[in-house]
Amino acid sequence: MLETSSRLLSLLALLQARPAWTGTELAERLEVTTRTIRNDIERLRELGYPVDATRGAAGHYQLGVGAKLPPLLLDDEEAVAVAVGLRTGAGVVGMADSSVRALTKLEQVLPHRLRRQVNAISSTMEKGPDNTGSNVADPEIDPGVLTAIAACIRDEHYLRFDYEIPVDVPIRGPGSGVGSDLPILVEPYRLVSWQRYWYLVARDDSDVWRTYRVDWMSLRMATGRRYKPRPMPGDDYTEFVLRDVASTGWKVHARIRVLAPAQEVLSRIHAAVGIVESVDESTSVLVTGADSLEIVAVYIGMLGLDFHVDGPPALIDHLKTIGNRYLNAIP
Repeated sequence: MLETSSRLLSLLALLQARPAWTGTELAERLEVTTRTIRNDIERLRELGYPVDATRGAAGHYQLGVGAKLPPLLLDDEEAVAVAVGLRTGAGVVGMADSSVRALTKLEQVLPHRLRRQVNAISSTMEKGPDNTGSNVADPEIDPGVLTAIAACIRDEHYLRFDYEIPVDVPIRGPGSGVGSDLPILVEPYRLVSWQRYWYLVARDDSDVWRTYRVDWMSLRMATGRRYKPRPMPGDDYTEFVLRDVASTGWKVHARIRVLAPAQEVLSRIHAAVGIVESVDESTSVLVTGADSLEIVAVYIGMLGLDFHVDGPPALIDHLKTIGNRYLNAIP
């Protein structure tokens, strides 16, 4: 039989492992009586762990929601996964300090053998640059802004904010949101993260779906007003952002007619490249964009399929130039 302190830790680990346990199940797992389980549950409550009890034939114990976050018990694999994620994961830009604090607390209690595992993984890994294809620094996102927007989406509250699009700055992915001298009022529906940018998909006061970059938003005082949700058909919020940014949010935009079915094109591109529209069984259109003609040309060349380009004129000229360059490279 386990000593009281060890038994409490084992009991807590069981309660965290699954949503509900009967007293009999816990007693059998810990090889004690149900009365001992009841006493141990009271000790956990005194330590700040909110354990809820349901009486009756379907009675059970489960961890509840408390006023503060109590210590958590993680098994070896969970502890290593969290530590490595905090060190190497691409979280929200602006959360670096929070991640460092959380990692410091976790590493203080990691057993030596687990700390060695985490250090081994971290010291032998390298991470390529996230901001590939652009010399623009990743935007800083205030975690509090994301939290406030998410709360409005959850509670179906109108969101009011100022929206200022930078002028004369090499920017990527502004989407269809437009700036205004007055606060903007929208029905917020979804936050979408794409290529290190955060976007809000919302319905504006003109009943138009729009995409807003979160780093350009300055939230106003909460409205507290609820709206009647009218979700986007098919819940295609991510696809809407990809299409919206690809068609409005780059320095160079193009619609490429590809002589292949849409499914074939989709199998050859990354989702970040753009949107594919089906024309017929043997033809599709790739809606894409980028910061430069060179990048768009790379996207097209990587398809490995026949295509036609009708515009823009600058892209046609560029393709002629690189086409001749490749031909001249052949002896």
